[in-house]
Amino acid sequence: MPLALMVPVTEENYDEGRYLSCNPDVRAFVADGRLASTYDHVKRFGLREGRPIAVHNPDLAAARAAKMARVRPLLRDDMACTWEGDLANFLTSELRDENRIVATNSVSSNAYDAHGLELVESYPDGLVLDCGAGNRPVYFENVVNYEIVDYPSTDVLGVGEKLPFRDDSFDAVISVAVLEHVRDPFTCARELTRVLKPGGRLYCGMPFLQPYHGYPHHYFNATPQGLRRLFEDHITVEDVTVIDSTHPVWALNWILASWAAGLPPDLRKRFKKMTVADLLRAPMEQLDGAHCRGLSHDKLLELACATVLFARK
Repeated sequence: MPLALMVPVTEENYDEGRYLSCNPDVRAFVADGRLASTYDHVKRFGLREGRPIAVHNPDLAAARAAKMARVRPLLRDDMACTWEGDLANFLTSELRDENRIVATNSVSSNAYDAHGLELVESYPDGLVLDCGAGNRPVYFENVVNYEIVDYPSTDVLGVGEKLPFRDDSFDAVISVAVLEHVRDPFTCARELTRVLKPGGRLYCGMPFLQPYHGYPHHYFNATPQGLRRLFEDHITVEDVTVIDSTHPVWALNWILASWAAGLPPDLRKRFKKMTVADLLRAPMEQLDGAHCRGLSHDKLLELACATVLFARK
């Protein structure tokens, strides 16, 4: 059974330190006066949004030690590594500089969807690599959580373009919402397939029509053909499809919600009253509207249809 590391916050389990450890953005809200206190965030947003709170699991240390005993023989010996207890750290200063890894308060934290969970449960006695796992709310003894951030669930630190594992190490690989954040997705895709055992399964998700979101950077989105192209030279691609968690409605909701949030309060109210028909008017007719001109430069970059680059050699 997986070990719980986070649960939704409630009035009963609230603890400021454990809440802030999962929601570092709240500290900034309090510091700049947008919220009276951390608990104020819990009452106004945390309970409704299902924000997580950390839980102490006394079995975590033993579970990680047992897992890493299995992983050690799979680690490459041609890469520098330091050990912090049972955490293997391959994130050297050289790799940080080469891949522009910087400190961030952004937290990527998601539960496995049905497809990811099915893959984990298919290899109870094997090993599954979760590349770019984020801060997982549960800890599986057969899943190696690989990250650039030392979250409570992280087992190995490193970059996706240079995985510190030997060839043919894993029964399966999960990489969801990761390839947009690496500087070289082609190299990362090649590495993900390299560490798979023959016959091993890959589950990879990459955004297409998603706004800019940096954790801490966001480099590339991909069309369905683009995602296939990343892998087709290295592995047999069985399907590229859309599942419920990647349905177009998520992109539409994300764009509209972020657009509304980027407008001043008075314009936001007017924007929310616009109809679909209003927004389907010719874009040139809308450009001078307050809902377009009221967006900041940062919002324009986040939601842009495209960006243009000017350069000089």
